Amino acid sequence: MARPIAEPAPRADAYDCAIVGGGPAGLTAALYLLRFRRRIVLLDAGASRARWIPESHNCPGFPGGVSGREFLRRLSAQAADYGARVERARVERIERDADGFALQGEGGPWRAACVVLATGVVDVLPDAPWVEEAIAAAALRLCPICDAYEARGGALATWGPIGEAIDHACFLRTYSPRVAALALDAAAPTAAAARKAREAGIEVVAGPTRLHYDGDGCAATGADGVRRRLDALYPVMGADAQSALAVALGARVDDEGALVASAQQMTSVDGLYAIGDVVSAVNQIAVALGHAAVAATAIHNALPPERA
Repeated sequence: MARPIAEPAPRADAYDCAIVGGGPAGLTAALYLLRFRRRIVLLDAGASRARWIPESHNCPGFPGGVSGREFLRRLSAQAADYGARVERARVERIERDADGFALQGEGGPWRAACVVLATGVVDVLPDAPWVEEAIAAAALRLCPICDAYEARGGALATWGPIGEAIDHACFLRTYSPRVAALALDAAAPTAAAARKAREAGIEVVAGPTRLHYDGDGCAATGADGVRRRLDALYPVMGADAQSALAVALGARVDDEGALVASAQQMTSVDGLYAIGDVVSAVNQIAVALGHAAVAATAIHNALPPERA
């Protein structure tokens, strides 16, 4: 359980909490803290991963689906109803002192008794000029947990280091009998990986594989020269957790650089919380919203009481 946060000396520019990141997690944390009548500032660089979502059908409460941008718009409007203060800013450094935290960046500094990091991850994507267009068309997809159901029965493929491509292709076999693992480079799969693909009925395409997009869908050409038309292509190059601000304060991360958080979503740095994709967990909107509710409630209970 988080220790009570000591009440800092009164300052006109100090907040109860600064939230870094204005995606689903950050906006939900802001909403909860504002309803707890806490003084907060949300610092957003405008790069939420959710903006890439053409339409999500596994977001609870939206049976007809919702785009990432529309979901962010609704969350922003809901937080604004409670007076959310959102500043377009990129936080470059966070410092810890006896009064809490000082956040540095263009438009700052900002001071707060505690900080919530909702900085997310940045997907490693193919180096091609058409990537953003292909994502918007749902031809290039980032999350099979989110949307492989919508691609069921189609020609699906993963693309990346061949071992990872095979592992992710096995997951896609839940949704289609036509799944290929495309090798990023000329490296061959291990015997165990090749056997795994063979047993799952996955086509392994030797690389290096060239990717194409024609404005309608993706295709891939392997070392065999055969061009394969795809209904959905999933890059599996990983994602970079945006955890540097916390790491600089000594926060603990897992082997992939994601922040390790307690049951209350606090990092190993007292008063520094982390929520959403930057945390070592399943990268899903529903998970991020849960993180936000847990962290905001823990912060409210740790701060000095707010009396009506």
